[in-house]
Amino acid sequence: MENYKLTEPRYEAMNYRRCGRSGLLLPEISLGFWHNFGEAADPDTCRAIVEAAFDNGITYFDLANNYGPPYGSAETMFGRIFKQSLKSHRDEILVATKAGHDMWPGPYGEWGSRKNLMASLDQSLRRMQLDYVDIFYSHRPDPETPLEETMQTLVDIVRQGKALYVGISKYPPEMAARAYAYLREAHVPCLVYQGRYNMLERTPEEEILPQAAAEGAGYVAFSPLAQGLLTDRYLNGIPEDSRMRHSKFLNESVLTPELLAQLRAWNDEARAEGLSLAQYALRWILRRPEVTSVIIGASSVRQLQDNLKSIRKR
Repeated sequence: MENYKLTEPRYEAMNYRRCGRSGLLLPEISLGFWHNFGEAADPDTCRAIVEAAFDNGITYFDLANNYGPPYGSAETMFGRIFKQSLKSHRDEILVATKAGHDMWPGPYGEWGSRKNLMASLDQSLRRMQLDYVDIFYSHRPDPETPLEETMQTLVDIVRQGKALYVGISKYPPEMAARAYAYLREAHVPCLVYQGRYNMLERTPEEEILPQAAAEGAGYVAFSPLAQGLLTDRYLNGIPEDSRMRHSKFLNESVLTPELLAQLRAWNDEARAEGLSLAQYALRWILRRPEVTSVIIGASSVRQLQDNLKSIRKR
């Protein structure tokens, strides 16, 4: 039973950008569920983060079938929060999920086959207690499955009413071009490209960003803080409770003396502007007009609110 009460006003706190050549607006800051919403997470903390996000104008919640850990648990957590807090606000929020990475055992549990994508989305809808998602992504390119099979599945998912829009993630430029063309010809244009982009990973500026803009797709950036590197977390060493100590996704070897010097220089620039390094890094991404939204993670309401200051100060 819902007992969540909105804190008004909320939309005035957020800037919204049009997603490519579509009718859809996305908040400049979106909430991602890759970390912090797995089975071991505290449900009350997770719910407080989601409610605070919505109260501050974040309308886009980004998930994937295998977010957790374990796989599927982030979607399950979101489903509980949705039922408790957001169900009556369904038409005010955007929910995205993805399929393509490893999810279940056997030959049909990953990649871009019709079998995998259809089954995965059905499972995701059940976990999230939704009738449809707003955006469904092909989470990564499949080197073996014909691109036409993957793209036609996205088209059919929209026509079946299981998703309103579709997107692609991490596709190389030449494959993305074929995907854009197929979806456009099928009259289900690609709404959005999602990729890694931050001050340490600028490759998308070369081809992906201009290509998305030319194709009429928005760009949603993930890993904007490079998994915490672009915060003040590591400026004076590696804390024992940090992700770098305990996660397989962030290795201590990346924190070279050269990188540390660069991070400290950026931190000085941020301080000169009255910003934290994290706020500075988020604002840096949003300087690009091709970028529609930046996905942040949050382990607490305070962390979420600190990151939101990157747009409030503009």
